[in-house]
Amino acid sequence: MAVLAAVAAHFGRDVQRALPKVEGILDDARGAGADLVVLPDAALGGYLSDLGDPDRSDLPEPLALDGPELDRIRRAAGPMVVCLGLAEAVPGEPSLRWNTAVCCSSQRVWGVHRKVHRPLNESRVYAAGDRFSAFDTPLGRVGMLTSYDKTFPEAARALADDGAVVLACLGAWPASTTDRAAHLPQDRQSRLFDLYDLARAAENQVVVVSSNQTGVQGRLRFLGQAKVVGPGGDVLARTGAKGGLAVAEVDVPHEVGRARRRLHHLAERVPAAYARRP
Repeated sequence: MAVLAAVAAHFGRDVQRALPKVEGILDDARGAGADLVVLPDAALGGYLSDLGDPDRSDLPEPLALDGPELDRIRRAAGPMVVCLGLAEAVPGEPSLRWNTAVCCSSQRVWGVHRKVHRPLNESRVYAAGDRFSAFDTPLGRVGMLTSYDKTFPEAARALADDGAVVLACLGAWPASTTDRAAHLPQDRQSRLFDLYDLARAAENQVVVVSSNQTGVQGRLRFLGQAKVVGPGGDVLARTGAKGGLAVAEVDVPHEVGRARRRLHHLAERVPAAYARRP
C-alpha cells in the first residue's frame, strides 16, 4: 500500500518564502503517512500573472536542477517521493523559461518533465518541452504532466505506454479568463479540470494524483481541486477551492491490475484503425 497526497496551495514569486512553506506542507504530508506528495506547478517561483499578455519583464526566477533550492526540498522530503514545479532557464534565451516538473527524494532526482503544451500566449515566455517519458521510483513507474498537458489524451497515453502506473499532474490551472463564473464550482475551467483528471485515469487505467495552485496571481484566479483518482475514474480524495491535502491509501499494483483484468485498454487498442487514410 502507498499513501498518495495531492496538494492545493498558493505559491507566489518569492522563492525564499515558498521554501519554508513547502517544508511545512511536507511535514503535514509526512504526518499523514504520505509516500508520494504532488505539489502544484510553479510551487517554487510562482506562475505567470496573465496568460493573454504575459510580461517578459515579470517572469519567475529561474532555478537550477542542481541548485540549493531543490537540494533543500530533497532534504526536507526524506524518503518521501515529491513532485513539484519550478521555472528553469533556457540556455541562450534569457527572456524564456522552461516550465519544469521535478520528481525527487533525499535519495536522488527521479525524473524531470518540461511542459510541452502551452495555452494562449504562454509560448511568448515559456519554451516547449519535447517528450513524455515515465521513470522508475520506489513507488513504481511514474509519469508527470504539467497543467495544460493533461488536456491532451496523447500525453497521458504516451506515459502509460511507457509503463507509468501513476500520473502526477502538477497544476497552475486558473478559472476561465474570458467567461468568469461568480462561483468557482460553476466555472467552465473548473469542470474541465475535474473532467480531465477522471478521464486520463479511466482511459489509461492508472492512478492520477492531481495538484493545483489556489488563490490569485495577477489576473489569474486558481481553482484548487487537488485530488487522487483511481484507475476506474473514481475520486478517492479531494480538496475544495482552498488549500489542503487530498490523501488516499492505494495499493497501486493491485488496483491497476484489477482495472485491467477484464478490459485492458492499452492492450485492446487497434492502432491500424486509427491511422489516417487517403
